Amino acid sequence: MSELAPSDTGSVRTSIRPGVVYLVGAGPGDAGLLTLRGLECLRAADFVLYDGLANPDLLQYTNALAERTARVGGPQGRHLEQTEINDRLIAAARKGKTVVRLKGGDPFIFGRGSEEAVALAEAGIPFEVVPGITAATGAAVYSGISLTHRDHASAVALITGHEDPTKPESALPYDQLAGFPGTLVFYMGLHRIDAITQSLIQSGRSPTESAAVVCQATTPRQQVVTGTLQTISSIAQAARLKPPSLLIVGDCVRLRDQTRWVERRPLHGLTIGVTRPAEQAEETIRRIRQLGGEAVLMPTIAVGPLHDWTAVDAILPRLAEYDWAVFTSVNGVDQLLRRLWQSGRDSRAWGACRLAAIGTVTAERLASWHLRADLIPTEFRAEALGAALAPHVAGRRILWARATRGRDILPATLRAAGADVTELPVYDNYDTTAFDPRVEERLTQGDVNWIGLSSPSAARSLAQLLSPAARTHLGGQLRLAAISPVTEAAAIEAGLPIAVVAREYTWDGLLDAIAACDR
Repeated sequence: MSELAPSDTGSVRTSIRPGVVYLVGAGPGDAGLLTLRGLECLRAADFVLYDGLANPDLLQYTNALAERTARVGGPQGRHLEQTEINDRLIAAARKGKTVVRLKGGDPFIFGRGSEEAVALAEAGIPFEVVPGITAATGAAVYSGISLTHRDHASAVALITGHEDPTKPESALPYDQLAGFPGTLVFYMGLHRIDAITQSLIQSGRSPTESAAVVCQATTPRQQVVTGTLQTISSIAQAARLKPPSLLIVGDCVRLRDQTRWVERRPLHGLTIGVTRPAEQAEETIRRIRQLGGEAVLMPTIAVGPLHDWTAVDAILPRLAEYDWAVFTSVNGVDQLLRRLWQSGRDSRAWGACRLAAIGTVTAERLASWHLRADLIPTEFRAEALGAALAPHVAGRRILWARATRGRDILPATLRAAGADVTELPVYDNYDTTAFDPRVEERLTQGDVNWIGLSSPSAARSLAQLLSPAARTHLGGQLRLAAISPVTEAAAIEAGLPIAVVAREYTWDGLLDAIAACDR
């Protein structure tokens, strides 16, 4: 914010209050491990500078106007030097911005956060450090390894395995570490694991002591291997583990077979593509993560409000004239009821009209608007809904809140049963024209295990979106799951092979089918 003040000469001087920099620990990988304070800072941020170990999913919580700049290396960008990072933080704060420096793990545990804090202090920039769950804690807990145990370890040592490359020799006191009475955790030591383990053994640590290597900790791609101090290096190399990784040495590792929990989740190790529209995918993504999988948002269709509400607005005053209102999606529920509310009306507008929902999810959305579904079919598809309604609709007026496009089996069934059906489009849906480049890259590399198809239109759109390179993985590394036989038929007609069909026609049913198939 700018302040205007008159100078001695009568001119106007502009001064900018310096902003503040938050050094925020993002945790070890799982976006759900961010602290509440860290979340508050992200939501208030104008500028975010994040490193490669911070989960990019956390960026969804930043202000829409925030600039997102990653500290990256390799072919995707130039690796920023620490002095450059310091300068960028200071420059942004001097422009009055609220700055978040998002760092993997904890800023002050092998995160170089203290160097950034010193630079900010010397520049006179206000700052706050927000602790994060450090990688040692996250990796150990998500591996089922307790770093301390009253019977095995009363102390923990956190050690960097990635020392200053300018040092002529290792500064680690291996003779002291070998005699340390507790658990040793080496950060960033995968490339030096053989040297570390051999140095410990040569300094007197038992070669038969239990050890583990955890890579990509707390993420759905987490891998854990165990062995002894003598064998763990060769075991890790054989498993082709990739950084970031930690080495844990200590008797507590032996308890892992009893206390590991992550690997027991049904979707552990699976990456699942979610084809739902972005604004509807949050609950599905949350559920996939809860079950241990990684969700990749790849909408094949998009939904939005109508451009012309004339037809809807004409019917709103006459809702009570209908005997049944039929809802076949949560979109139909939300769009029609939101428009009803915006018109100055509420649930009383329905009068004695009864409500039918295609499934439990749609019925739950009606309930969120304080309306109960009078009819839900036993199978959650249009054919079953039509069959369930047919005995009740002869000579009745039916209102169907639908999309601008979709299958016509439902109104055809109801009209054949003698109903007077009004088809009322209440939202627009259309195909996605392209995947996000990051999604396309993962599909091309075979880095997605499953794609869930929740509607025939999603299946047809996916067939258009999949590149030739991505198609080479179909039926192998990449498999497709359909939410219903109708969706399966649409996918097959579009040339897509289906590996499994859900028994319950919901996303929960779809995830259950994937878990059972992969098991």
